[in-house]
Amino acid sequence: MRIFIVHAHPEPNSFNGALTRSARGALSEAGHEVVVSDLYAMGFNPVSDRRNFTTVRDANYYHQQTEEANAAAHDGFAPDIQAEMDKLFWCDALILQFPLWWFGLPAILKGWVDRVFASGGRIYGGGKWYDRSVFSGKRAMCSVTIGGPPPIYSDRGLNGPIGAILFPINHGMLYFVGFTVIEPFLVHAPARISDTERRIFLGRYRERLLGLAHAPTIAYPKLVDFDHSHVLKSA
Repeated sequence: MRIFIVHAHPEPNSFNGALTRSARGALSEAGHEVVVSDLYAMGFNPVSDRRNFTTVRDANYYHQQTEEANAAAHDGFAPDIQAEMDKLFWCDALILQFPLWWFGLPAILKGWVDRVFASGGRIYGGGKWYDRSVFSGKRAMCSVTIGGPPPIYSDRGLNGPIGAILFPINHGMLYFVGFTVIEPFLVHAPARISDTERRIFLGRYRERLLGLAHAPTIAYPKLVDFDHSHVLKSA
């Protein structure tokens, strides 16, 4: 398989860094091709504006989706965005590696999604969304470190279930552009666990990665399951 890892943590020696190094090593040793975009190391610009493009559709008023459609039609994406798009089209599986910050993605990774998941038909749009989008058939997974212990992220926990917190990412970003979404790999409170426990998690992560093609996925409804108002049809 061809695996694309988007890594979003500012400290190379963090547990996120250890997870990405472990992933690269295990997958490469097993004969898979691996590409990593380390966003902080790259100095990736997360701000979405006219710098996304080398083309201009309307110089007087900036509307991002209009400019994205124009860039898609005229090969007008900035080199840094085009390079990330090329990796997405190249890969069989995408992994987002990040710490959960404020119940969501770190800003640099959210900005990567804002800039790279472009509309106008390149990534989505023109009837291409969810299971009919361009990445249908590819897999994606979030690998996440979480500051608190599991009970607080449960159905009865103060922060609510982790599945609901990750829904905007798994469903609203990954599935929206067509990926089959693998159940996330979660590590709770890595700063509070022992070195032995960290090694156990790294071992479990390697096992998950080596079985990526058959890892359990999240079942989401298909577009055909909805009516013309995009409401689920009656059973």
